[in-house]
Amino acid sequence: MQKFSRRAFATLLAVSTLLPGAALAADALKEIRIDWATYNPVSMVLKQKGLLEKEFAKDGISIVWVQSAGSNKALEFLNAGSIDLGSTAGSAALVARINGNPIKSIYVYSRPEWTALVTTKDSKIASVADLKGKRVAVTRGTDPHIFLVRALLGAGLTEKDITPVLLQHADGKTALIRGDVDAWAGLDPMMAQAEVEDGAKLFYRKADANTWGILNVREAFLKAHPDIVRRVLATYEEARKYSLANYDELKKTFIAVTKLPDAVVDKQLKERTELTHSRIGTPQRESILAAGLALQQAGVMDAKTDVKAALDSLIDDQVPLPTN
Repeated sequence: MQKFSRRAFATLLAVSTLLPGAALAADALKEIRIDWATYNPVSMVLKQKGLLEKEFAKDGISIVWVQSAGSNKALEFLNAGSIDLGSTAGSAALVARINGNPIKSIYVYSRPEWTALVTTKDSKIASVADLKGKRVAVTRGTDPHIFLVRALLGAGLTEKDITPVLLQHADGKTALIRGDVDAWAGLDPMMAQAEVEDGAKLFYRKADANTWGILNVREAFLKAHPDIVRRVLATYEEARKYSLANYDELKKTFIAVTKLPDAVVDKQLKERTELTHSRIGTPQRESILAAGLALQQAGVMDAKTDVKAALDSLIDDQVPLPTN
């Protein structure tokens, strides 16, 4: 009889976890962990204005901010579960998804020209072909890295024809100016700073090879908290529209965080950042797909990978956004 009672208790316990009350308790959310980055100006306004904090205050949900130094770092944080939502380049998100990172791309925060190939003002490097045999600073797993691979491919070269020097973006800029490398796959705002303050040259630019600024979410978080994700995106939209309508405030926020001079900030925000998009649609899909196929052609990605299917599994465009 005692044995039966233990079994009955175990069965009752198992069944109780399926009841609505237990499900609600399991789903109770205490905090949302989200990144901000200098390559994502909207995230900086979102953080500075405390919009997410205001949105979720009534729910007792706190907001934990984590800085991402590059797409690679945001993707590492997402994969480790240390953030729930993170900002990356679309191409970097695709590669991460192919490599097993369980993320979904759900929102566009910018259309940037945030990367180019950079050298010093006195360098004799004038074309991608001139990189053969040279030392090039690059951050793997980011749009600048993918941009470099595609540029080399277009010049009939591969990464084997250069010496990649693996550094985080800010360190790559420092290495270039110090003369430790011959070129750098740059990223704003460090790239704009190198131009304005050090006379660095952007010797290879191709705006349409910069993939979009994309917000990603952990797939498990999206499944567990779809309404929370919807509210995050609605709040992101508020910050994006505010940034678009209030350039001076966007610039003020950017300078307050980065301590960069006006000329550098204007170069990034006015000349190379467009904030008029939010939904992931055909242009974004085509841009990310082109990057993936180029990486496959360059031998960086397995030839057997179905890039189109991977892209379809990455993008979730069903999370609703506000219509006004």
